[in-house]
Amino acid sequence: MAAPWQASILGMLMIVGTAVGQNLTQFIDHQINSRLSAEKVPASPRSGDAEFLRRVYLDLVGVVPPKEKAVAFLNSTDSRKRSKLIDELLASPEFGRHLADIWDNLLFQRTTDNRAIRVGPLNEWLSEKFNANTPWNRLVSELLTATGTQEENGATTFFLATQSANKMLDSVSRLFMGVRLECAQCHNHPFTGWKQTEYWGMAAFFMKVRINGNPRAMKDAAQTPAVIESSRGRQRGLSESAKMVPPKFFQGETADVAGVTELRPILAQWLTSPENKFFAKAFVNRVWGQLFGVGLIEPIDDMNEEREATHPELLDGLARQFADSGFDIKALYRAICQSEAYQRTSRPVPGNESDNKWFARMNVKVLSPEQLYDSLSAILGPPNPGRNNNRPATQQPNRPGASVRDQFIAFFAVSEDAKATEYDAGIPQALRLMNHPFTNRNSELAARQLTKGQTKSKAIDALYLSALSRRPTPAETARLMKYLDRTDSLESGYADILWALLNSSEFTLNH
Repeated sequence: MAAPWQASILGMLMIVGTAVGQNLTQFIDHQINSRLSAEKVPASPRSGDAEFLRRVYLDLVGVVPPKEKAVAFLNSTDSRKRSKLIDELLASPEFGRHLADIWDNLLFQRTTDNRAIRVGPLNEWLSEKFNANTPWNRLVSELLTATGTQEENGATTFFLATQSANKMLDSVSRLFMGVRLECAQCHNHPFTGWKQTEYWGMAAFFMKVRINGNPRAMKDAAQTPAVIESSRGRQRGLSESAKMVPPKFFQGETADVAGVTELRPILAQWLTSPENKFFAKAFVNRVWGQLFGVGLIEPIDDMNEEREATHPELLDGLARQFADSGFDIKALYRAICQSEAYQRTSRPVPGNESDNKWFARMNVKVLSPEQLYDSLSAILGPPNPGRNNNRPATQQPNRPGASVRDQFIAFFAVSEDAKATEYDAGIPQALRLMNHPFTNRNSELAARQLTKGQTKSKAIDALYLSALSRRPTPAETARLMKYLDRTDSLESGYADILWALLNSSEFTLNH
């Protein structure tokens, strides 16, 4: 138990943190509203409680809210209930797990070369770091300097997955600098002026990374090679265009590596510095893109002087305040989610129907495969009771130990460059949702539990609250009451209603 003086200090820090967050939220809204006014684009009104509730749950913890939470939130008259919910979700273990799902997909590009490597240790490592609110600069530094086996350090999974210096650089530059340097791997970049020697100067920081063992030769996912540092020999897997040049910071000076055997800590220190013009900006643009469906610069991972942000002052200010906060990830999410811009409805008003860059309304986003599976499981229960339905063991469906979740995610996976605002799936995915036992047999079981002992109107309410996080409109209730009157049994009628809701666009979209 904290001493009185400790409790006092903690209280003061919370007040200061809240004030900083409020200032950043006000800054966001000022920048967005000023641009809307300049462009003469009307803003949509604030979202209703049900719309906000479902959106913030999906964005922060990757799953729809439980029915009981929806009822409590919709019934609450607390004027601060939205802020309190944001804080509750940021403190939930599911926050870290959701961000881990996002980032292990970015860090672990699945190929035939790394199909035997488990991504689970990386997912667990990321979950722990995000839930502890590890500062972004420290998290990235630990990732880039990781050594050992997967069992010892899940962060080494990144290097096991990439396996060559140029592939490591390609990922690092895109994810942590927001820059696609790979265009300068074989020749000077035709548009930005980036030189081929600049590319290989950055890749030189990864030339001494060695993998002890051959991941492609592993018989099963339990065999884990170790990542080590070595100063001898030429790294395998390099492209034919590889140039051996001294380590050099991108658009900066040559690194002083005299007498140094491990180069990655030098790169990590430069990359994660508050003075680095790429690092903070890349992260805030990616977070903005996750929450709004589009970044302040698009594509999110291809920022250069040829691309102008829709709101340059907002992007620069967010990056600066993120760095000044000590790279506080949860504070950034909190400030954005509390903003008027984030809490606007997705419904257009006359004059903003075609807006896709001024944030006059919230963009409608497609649920990720992870969000879709976890939301279905939260409502219907596990697809196959008694089987491995858990979070990833390999996340590669054809390998031993792949969970049901892995296989579902692989089936619904979209291309790497797919936009969150565009539906990239197709008929096979739609048919699977409609016809698979997961959504058919489990709909019957779930509907029975949700409607047990309820009147027909209350049962319809329960089904809507579970699937869509809202109550039905009077017209919807009246139509479904007529449908139930025509069914042979209420149980089958309720199951049909739940099945229809789970196959609706309202369920499969985040709006």
